[in-house]
Amino acid sequence: MRDTHKWQLLALTVLIGGLVYLLAPVLTPFAAAALFAYLGDPLVDRLEARKLSRSTAVSIVFLLMTLAVIGTVLLLIPLLRGQIDSFGEKLPAFAEWVQGVALPWVEAQTGFGLDHLKTDNLVALAKDYWQEAGTAAAQVFGQLSRSSLAVLGFLANLALVPVVTFYLLRDWDILVARIRSLLPRQVEPTVAQLAHEADQVLGSFLRGQLSVMLSLGAIYSLGLWMVGIDLALLIGMLAGLVSFVPYLGMVIGLGAALIAALVQHGDLFHVVLVCAVFGGGQMLESFLLTPWLVGDKIGMHPVAVIFAIMAGGQLFGFLGVLLALPVAAVVMVVLRFLHARYTESSLYVDAAGSAGKRPHRQLATHAQAEQSAKPAPALDASGSPDTPRPPKRRRRRGPRGGGSQPA
Repeated sequence: MRDTHKWQLLALTVLIGGLVYLLAPVLTPFAAAALFAYLGDPLVDRLEARKLSRSTAVSIVFLLMTLAVIGTVLLLIPLLRGQIDSFGEKLPAFAEWVQGVALPWVEAQTGFGLDHLKTDNLVALAKDYWQEAGTAAAQVFGQLSRSSLAVLGFLANLALVPVVTFYLLRDWDILVARIRSLLPRQVEPTVAQLAHEADQVLGSFLRGQLSVMLSLGAIYSLGLWMVGIDLALLIGMLAGLVSFVPYLGMVIGLGAALIAALVQHGDLFHVVLVCAVFGGGQMLESFLLTPWLVGDKIGMHPVAVIFAIMAGGQLFGFLGVLLALPVAAVVMVVLRFLHARYTESSLYVDAAGSAGKRPHRQLATHAQAEQSAKPAPALDASGSPDTPRPPKRRRRRGPRGGGSQPA
């Protein structure tokens, strides 16, 4: 590509980024719909490969996705509401256990004073900020009551998501083909290859890791319910949803489950059972769920996932959170491509070649030094090296008629 073409592509990229930043509130339902369409397109392709029309396959997948979302909401909301109410009832018992058992034990083990975490100090601190919080809350509710159009806009965007999802799911392959046809012919093979690799990375993370997260949430919730923890669903689903970072979900869920077991039962037996539940969940994740659902595809590093979500939310709000993982997948693929191009470039190869030749030169220098350090051979009167000659072989006469034989 010429330098002019490169500058034009850079200007086009900057223009698209600026438009996304300015239109972030409007683009949020379209980004959510594109995410749902991306997740449902592989299933539509499989149904289409079985001699079904595209419209029929899209209708079936869209109906399944709608029933799954509605069923999840109708099933989980009442259960989570009951769990939250139970947590509110047990909150004084949790606070009493922390103040009477946990903090004295920490002070005795570490020697640090934790008086600022006592109940009286926390209540006084809450009273100091209560007036300011009440004023801020009144301003927020007043603004919401004055701007009822914002609530209507939110409901309209929420209703817009399934409609846009259906049309994107129906025309997904056509949109991809048209975008590919608009690419410059010089860079089209490279961009298509990078898009394919980004699709593998993103699909591996979204479809595989989300399945692992939901499976772990179900396993933890069922195991804690069998142990007898009242907040089993709340703790289990929280641990499962945070498990996209290795061991973070287990640490958070195990800590919350141990506190719940100690407050509710107060014996060592339930503590051991809780540890067994999370240990079994980790073994299932390592040996069954991840190899089966994710496979051997290389996903994104957990640190990259966290940074991408936080950076997207900081720059573009909720739209940035939705676009964080796709953009991070593309950026990782591009960085790998640039790394491969760099290792094949003359800058890297020449440096590696010159670095590789240095040891040979050093070995030759050492060999020359050793050769020069050896004593020179002595010369005889004729000027030739005085080297010992091998002894001549004596010949003895053999029988008559025969030649001589060497001794």
